[in-house]
Amino acid sequence: MSRQIDTLIKMVNQIADNAPRQETPEATAEAVAGHLRKFWAKPMKVQVKAYLEAGGDGLNEVAVEAVRRL
Repeated sequence: MSRQIDTLIKMVNQIADNAPRQETPEATAEAVAGHLRKFWAKPMKVQVKAYLEAGGDGLNEVAVEAVRRL
């Protein structure tokens, strides 16, 4: 893995871990996805989506669902 994708994985997992829990896991994932849409640059989103499509090792459950929603 590249150093950049390692950083993105760490960041998205931290966002997912620290996101306020919603009524359902799906709603929590949507809140995380909304954060990524709002604050992450397009190349960051493209890179983490491609990483998930290649297997997504290291992404936590909420992060996986959030990235799927991008």
